[in-house]
Amino acid sequence: MPPTVKRALRSRWFAGCVHAGLWLLFCLAVANLGGRAPEVRDADAVATSVQTPAPVGGLSRLFSGGAWPASLSATNTLNPFFTRHFIPPAPPPPTTRKIEVTYLGFYQTGNGPKNTMFKLGDAFQVAPIGARIATNLLIAEATMQALTLTNLAAQTNLLPLNTKKELEVPIR
Repeated sequence: MPPTVKRALRSRWFAGCVHAGLWLLFCLAVANLGGRAPEVRDADAVATSVQTPAPVGGLSRLFSGGAWPASLSATNTLNPFFTRHFIPPAPPPPTTRKIEVTYLGFYQTGNGPKNTMFKLGDAFQVAPIGARIATNLLIAEATMQALTLTNLAAQTNLLPLNTKKELEVPIR
């Protein structure tokens, strides 16, 4: 702005004139300037049909689902109103699973090896001593009362006869 306009806007005379003009407008609005309320009377009944002032035939197309733009949340664009900051990360996949084993006994024929009988889940299985029954579980010993299972880290599990036991084994 030119300096003369700035000086005029900052002058006390200009501020005083604007102030006085606003007070004058206020007084005229309060005095109502001699205005009067419109005359109100009962309307006469009209025998002709009422016509709609606006065409409403296109309103159904305006509010249909195809008229709206697609949602931005379905795209990969950045949006300042949606953030993934507060969504926790997905949990890591499990590394172990649980299996149910029931020791049913053992048998031995002649001088052959001991064969153990057990249920792995719902499946009936027979395996010799030293066989692998799960990912990391080997049969170590079988007696009349219990079956001893071991893993590669030398941790043992003792399964009593005819008792279902839940064991945790690693997933491959």
